[in-house]
Amino acid sequence: MAAPSPLRIGYVPEHFSAPLHFARLHCSLSATLIPFPSGTGHLVTSLRSSEIDIAIGLTEGFIAALAKSPSIAGSGQAFKLVGTYVETPLCWAISTGSQRHDLGSADHLEGKKIGVSRIGSGSYLMGFVFADQKGWLREDGEQPFEVLSLQTFDKLRKAVNNRTADFFMWEHFTSKRYHDSGEIKRIGEIYTPWSSWKIAARDGIIQNAGDNRLNDFLEKLNLGVKYFEDHAQEAVIYINTALDYSEDDAKEWIKGVKFMKDVKGVKRSTVERTLEILRKAGVVGQEEGKVEEVVSVINEE
Repeated sequence: MAAPSPLRIGYVPEHFSAPLHFARLHCSLSATLIPFPSGTGHLVTSLRSSEIDIAIGLTEGFIAALAKSPSIAGSGQAFKLVGTYVETPLCWAISTGSQRHDLGSADHLEGKKIGVSRIGSGSYLMGFVFADQKGWLREDGEQPFEVLSLQTFDKLRKAVNNRTADFFMWEHFTSKRYHDSGEIKRIGEIYTPWSSWKIAARDGIIQNAGDNRLNDFLEKLNLGVKYFEDHAQEAVIYINTALDYSEDDAKEWIKGVKFMKDVKGVKRSTVERTLEILRKAGVVGQEEGKVEEVVSVINEE
């Protein structure tokens, strides 16, 4: 019998990918790593089209997609959450153009144009969570912002400077060097009210009892996390040289991030809390989303 082909793993090529890189480099993970710089919305599309087998993406993006369009077994588009990658929340920086003197703070953004990578991405969903926190969601359903889908971080930065968009939201440390250089201006921030990164897998990988590749991947990723924690300086060098971060920012990020020691499974309470907030923000319907439709491996507390 032919050996199974390596898993195709989609990931966002940012600093959070360091343990995944170490799992392949140092811990015998045999997989094809495919970068998705446009983020979680693109990962969801590629899972559903079977272009990838596993994805590591943002909690809110996966849960919103699964709640709005449940993954029915055998549909060919089915996927579910199988693990938790990062335990700490994510800090989203809110940025505008460097010369937007009319936008001095995030309090001035109601009714403005928000740039997002894709509809359904974290940069899209967190805009509505932010609007809910500010009290800008209206009962008549009128949207708090005009939404512009711009695909990439580079295009988002250009858009706020040429005024195609008024603002966008992106991870703090990924944005920071562009704040420091003066290319874009930081006007606020928002933290996710949930742990920030999850692992999703196609139904065909989850349901195949004779296929051990998913369990092997999760075990190797645990080893990658352990290697990351034990080799902080090597992680700094990798993040600084292979990714778009300064050495100081890499060090500062490592101080605050906490990866899961065992990535397998997702807490029921995390999914319930995320669904509650996404419903309140109007992203997910009041009757949409059940934990069992979202998660394959539920960690009860």
